Amino acid sequence: MRRVTLTRETRETRGSVTLNLDGTGTSQVETGIGFLDHMLRSLARHAGFDLALQIEGDLEVDDHHTAEDAAILLGSALREALGERRGIARFGWAMAPLDEALARVAVDLSGRPWPVVALGCKRESIGGLATENAEHVLNTLAIEGRMNLHVDLIRGDNDHHRVEAAFKAVALSLKQAVALTGSQAVPSEKGTLS
Repeated sequence: MRRVTLTRETRETRGSVTLNLDGTGTSQVETGIGFLDHMLRSLARHAGFDLALQIEGDLEVDDHHTAEDAAILLGSALREALGERRGIARFGWAMAPLDEALARVAVDLSGRPWPVVALGCKRESIGGLATENAEHVLNTLAIEGRMNLHVDLIRGDNDHHRVEAAFKAVALSLKQAVALTGSQAVPSEKGTLS
């Protein structure tokens, strides 16, 4: 079972996550930030992950701590669920359109975090989430999940569409990368993905 439950508590946030990489795409996400909930539910749906994530944060201050810690929880759960990363496809890539927006994503579950995320949003916020924090969530997910993640927006005028296309493309890429190949080998010449 590639299923993990984790908790995280700081002076700014308190939260928990349960992630099943071999799920059906069902999710229950409660961060207090409507658009972030929407993006994480979309990610779970299109990756085929079962995700339960609840977090309470200091939203009276800002959305940053809550968004960041949600991504820390999700990325840490992904890393733990993958274990030694034996028998996974390792690489994934996808393009996802949403109306006029088109996102391109490539992921390598290499064990070495390196995010390159460029959403190019113009609005300051979407549904309670600062657009800079949409990028920060993806960056943090890559760092905590120990993956190489490239996210490019090829086109799009509507920032909601741009961000949602990006999250869907990340989801589709992760679905490919975490897929089991039937091998018990670590997919690396080094013999390790750590």
